Amino acid sequence: MNDKFCRLVLRWTASPLLLLALILLPITAPAQNAANHESFSLEQILSAPFPTGLVAAPQGAKVAWVQNAQGVRNLWIAEGPDYRGRQITRYQEDDGQELGNLQFTLDEQSIIYVRGGNANRQGEIPNPLSQPDGANQAIWIVPIAGDTSRLLAEGDSPAVSPQGDLIAFIRKEQVWSIALDPEAKPEQLFKIRGRAGSLRWSPDGARLAFVSNRGDHSFIGVYTPGEKKLCYLDPSVDRDSNPVWSPDGRQIAFLRIPNQRQRLPFLPMRSALPWSIRVADVNTGKGRAIWSAEPGPGSAFRSISADDQIFWGAGDRLVFPWEKDGWTHLYAVDFNGGKPELLTPGAFEVQFVSITPDRREIIYSSNQDDIDRQHLWRVTIAGGKAKPVTTGEGIEWSPVMTASDKAIALLASGAQQPAHAAIITGTKAPRPLAPESMPADFPSRHLVKPQQVIFSAADGMRIHGQLFLPPGLKPGERRPGVLFFHGGSRRQMLLGFHHRGYYHNAYALNQYLASRGYVVLSVNYRSGIGYGMEFREALNYGARGASEFNDVLGAGLYLRSRPEVDPARIGLWGGSYGGYLTALGLARASDLFAAGVDLHGVHDWNVVIRNFVPAYDAAARAEVARLAFESSPMAAIADWRSPVLLIHGDDDRNVPFSESVDLAESLRQQGVEVEQLVFPDEVHGFLLHANWLAAYHAAADFFDRKLKKQPAEK
Repeated sequence: MNDKFCRLVLRWTASPLLLLALILLPITAPAQNAANHESFSLEQILSAPFPTGLVAAPQGAKVAWVQNAQGVRNLWIAEGPDYRGRQITRYQEDDGQELGNLQFTLDEQSIIYVRGGNANRQGEIPNPLSQPDGANQAIWIVPIAGDTSRLLAEGDSPAVSPQGDLIAFIRKEQVWSIALDPEAKPEQLFKIRGRAGSLRWSPDGARLAFVSNRGDHSFIGVYTPGEKKLCYLDPSVDRDSNPVWSPDGRQIAFLRIPNQRQRLPFLPMRSALPWSIRVADVNTGKGRAIWSAEPGPGSAFRSISADDQIFWGAGDRLVFPWEKDGWTHLYAVDFNGGKPELLTPGAFEVQFVSITPDRREIIYSSNQDDIDRQHLWRVTIAGGKAKPVTTGEGIEWSPVMTASDKAIALLASGAQQPAHAAIITGTKAPRPLAPESMPADFPSRHLVKPQQVIFSAADGMRIHGQLFLPPGLKPGERRPGVLFFHGGSRRQMLLGFHHRGYYHNAYALNQYLASRGYVVLSVNYRSGIGYGMEFREALNYGARGASEFNDVLGAGLYLRSRPEVDPARIGLWGGSYGGYLTALGLARASDLFAAGVDLHGVHDWNVVIRNFVPAYDAAARAEVARLAFESSPMAAIADWRSPVLLIHGDDDRNVPFSESVDLAESLRQQGVEVEQLVFPDEVHGFLLHANWLAAYHAAADFFDRKLKKQPAEK
């Protein structure tokens, strides 16, 4: 939508008939929440420990995960049959050092993990505390009894050998190994061209599969340590990835995705050169296609949230994701080929997926029958109707099954309950694994339940959102309103605390703003997930036309039409892609939006595309570059009048810090009020809890100063 049309739409809102039409737009008009009127602090709402990295032991009845408690990250474990969670590492600082890549050792008496974030293109490890000695990324081991952790080696992506005597790992894009003997030293297993990744041991531990990424193509490699032999399976000009071993260790299935040199990020892509699944014989290296996507919908590969994108199930059935019908679903095909069987039919999307230890079932999360939440389901790989594992008003994800007692561990949350690890044993309801880790003063009973609303964008598209009504609203009273836009844009906000830490925090801030009297609308704009391929790959979205601005404008007009909202006091906020839409709203519709908080937002697509595709040359692609700039907030900077708070970490690896530098300069030159909060050495998704608190305190204070002191429109 161009600027002239946007200004025209805003002028049209003066029409009583249009205003009446806008009032009638919502499909649902939520009732006021009956909530306790007591306030709570940001410190309280952000105090809950956030769980990630849930894994199950390969043989026994043990699960492990990471809890981030106000920036202090530690490993936790729970063992059957009682499954009472306990902390096994003893880190004590909010130091910004991530924990992840959890794996049990073969005897299941220790856990191997990685501490420290990934390096940027300059090889720098995140160091948000600005430690003079810098930071590193290293592999550690800790006994589940809870003794002191021991450093194994610098590196990441550890893979424990099924023989139990060593691990393979990645160091500076090459494959290394180290024995688990305390006296062992790391050594490089072999040298290759390109970047190594996706380490996968064969079932007997005699061979190691990996991916060798070489820029415009990649190979599946196999190394045999006993013979010191290296070979590549079925090499081609394509991108081969995601190797998975057959149970007998004789074959490897993998994805083959054709390279497309002209493909750029943040542009709609509903089809592509079709991807395929191949199986290669490890001894001969010869491969064959067992299935290929058809042209059209589903020809572009769409991944799921899982360690593997292919699951080699019982009966030699391969399970994989495919978007043939416009929704991300699971299919099964025989490893000899044939027609794939749809395992998860319906108008919903599958996201978090795991296979049971006996390889007979798949457990997954989806928004089936509950489009703005996620629940767990299970389906047999042989086919048949999927069965629900969880139901209700909660949100559940990341399921794993224990091997010996078939308990299902999961992560869960709700509208008033933050994310936590839980367990399902037998037919019982999910039970928290570590309830004592929840702070006693977490304000669950003071939180409102957001309501689903569906409204029309400026171009008529139906858009889902979550509406937070502040407690204590009186008839006829008008409050300031705030729109929230998630990042990604491949995300979906839900009717409860989110499954990603970044948006778990964002949901908390929306709750905090509601507690302070704001009417908050969280917008699931087009190009996000959860509503099918056509919604995600929206025409003219992002750098191809910014069609999401229709959703920004529609959300603003919807909020403006609500009787609880003062139309003169509407703000908006968001981070990353949400920062982009915040800036776009302020640039194109300052008449509608009185103030905004922009966290590390995109302001010029040509700069950000180059950050993801360094070879992108705007001068060589003049038409693409022209439209990308016109789709950017910088193109409408002359119409920007509303004040803005810019928040950014200067070690951002997703959105260059220069985006905020350049925007601030341009706004200052035309006298627009700009406030700023900069975090030296911080990355895109803030690693320090202290920085989340500082950012959100600044945002709430900014909105209070810009939106609360203005008189309500008469």
